[in-house]
Amino acid sequence: MGEHYFAPRPTSRQRPASIKLPAGARTLELVSDAGVFSRGRLDPGTRLLLEALEPLLPQAHSLLDLGCGYGPVGLWAAARFGLRVVLTDVNERAIELCRRNIAANGISNVAVRQGDGYQPVVGEAFDVIATNPPLRAGQAVVASFIRGAPAHLTPGGNLLLVARTSQGARTLARIMGESFALVEEVEKGSGYRVYRARQPRPAQGV
Repeated sequence: MGEHYFAPRPTSRQRPASIKLPAGARTLELVSDAGVFSRGRLDPGTRLLLEALEPLLPQAHSLLDLGCGYGPVGLWAAARFGLRVVLTDVNERAIELCRRNIAANGISNVAVRQGDGYQPVVGEAFDVIATNPPLRAGQAVVASFIRGAPAHLTPGGNLLLVARTSQGARTLARIMGESFALVEEVEKGSGYRVYRARQPRPAQGV
C-alpha cells in the first residue's frame, strides 16, 4: 500500500518541486515535495478555497490552516492580508516545508506546529479556520476537524472546508450542520465544493 500524505513521518524519496502562488502585490515561491499533498502544483480544491477565503479575510485578524501541507493557504493569507496565522499538520515533512517556505518568503506573522488535529492549538481560538482535509484518512478524521472547530473559533468566526464532490462533500456538509447552525456552499467548481460554517449550535440542554 502506498504511503499517504497524512503519515506522521513520510519515508518516500524526496523530490522537491517549486510552485508560484500570487498573493496580492507579490508572488510566493513555495516548495512542495513527495509525501505531502499535491506535490508540484496548487490543486484545484485549494485554489477554490482561496477564492472563498478572499472576501472574508480583510475583516479577520487570525487564521488556522488545519492540515496545512506545505502551507499554501496559510502563507497566502499571511502575505496577502497580514493576519496572524498558525499552520498545523501531522506530517513532519509538511512542517519542514512550511518552515522552509516561511523563511524563503520572509513571512514573520506565521507559527508552525506539528500535531494531530487541534492538539497543537489547545486553548486557542481563531477568526477563521480553513482546511482542505485529508479525505483519504477517512471520514472519522475529517469529522473530527469539523466537530472540534467550534471550540477554536472566536465569536462570529468561520470554518471553511473544501472537499471533492465525488468523495463525500455533501456528507461533510451534513456533518457540519450537526455542529453549526449556519452552513452554506460558497464556491463550486472543478469537481470541488467549499462550505462555510458559522454560529455553533447550542449545547444540548442549554
